[in-house]
Order: sequence, then structure tokens, then C-alpha cells
Amino acid sequence: MNVLSFTKPAHEVILLFSDESLKDALARMSEHRFTSIPIIDREYNYVGTLTEGDILQYILHNRDCFDGDQMLKISVKDIKRHRDYEPINVNATMPLLLSKAKQENFVPVTDQNEKFIGIVTRKSLIEYFFTHNFMVL
Repeated sequence: MNVLSFTKPAHEVILLFSDESLKDALARMSEHRFTSIPIIDREYNYVGTLTEGDILQYILHNRDCFDGDQMLKISVKDIKRHRDYEPINVNATMPLLLSKAKQENFVPVTDQNEKFIGIVTRKSLIEYFFTHNFMVL
């Protein structure tokens, strides 16, 4: 088994670009009911992970951002993130992938040039193990 066989490719991943607005982030996360979402730049470098908590903290400390026009001026890259989901390289080992997946909903995957190529979801790993009868009772 390798990481790539579990990776959802970047073109299928719902994500944010670092230059998108807070309003865009809220809309996308709300539409898909996500609690966290990967952030990349326009060159497909993985930037980090934006969470609901990051947005809440930003709003609590910047109450003037409730205005819709103001939300358009605030860039995702300007929102302080508590912590980012650490990416793994596409050549990483399965134990490393599983170790990361037990901590997060998804694991960002990068290629040899550190470009974002997709994510591995915890759900896809669990489904694989159930399908292949790796159940532990």
C-alpha cells in the first residue's frame, strides 16, 4: 500500500486559495459543512489549514469584520491559524500516514517539489480497512 492509492487528487479537493477573502472562506466552509479546509497558494504550495476556530478567534478579535464589504477585504492568509495540519510527502510510509490521520480529518499530501497534490481523508482509510476485513473487535 502506498499513500497515493488513498489520495484524493487536488482537482477534486474543496480548498481555499490563500488570496481568497474571509467571506469566500465562510461561504465555502458553510456550503460543505466543513470544520477545516486546506489552504494553498496559486502555485499549489500547501499553505496550511483554516478551521472554524481560527475564523471564530479572528472575528472575536476583529469585530469590525462583520460588515460584508469588510469581509471581502480580509484575506485568508491574514487570518492567524492556531496550527496547520502537517503535510506528508507522497512517498511517506503507511505508518506515518496512519499516525497523522488519527489526529486529523484529512492529511495534506505533497509531491517531491512540495506542491499540493491532494488529501487523504480519515474516512477513506477507515472504509478501506472495513472493506478489507481489517476489523478489530
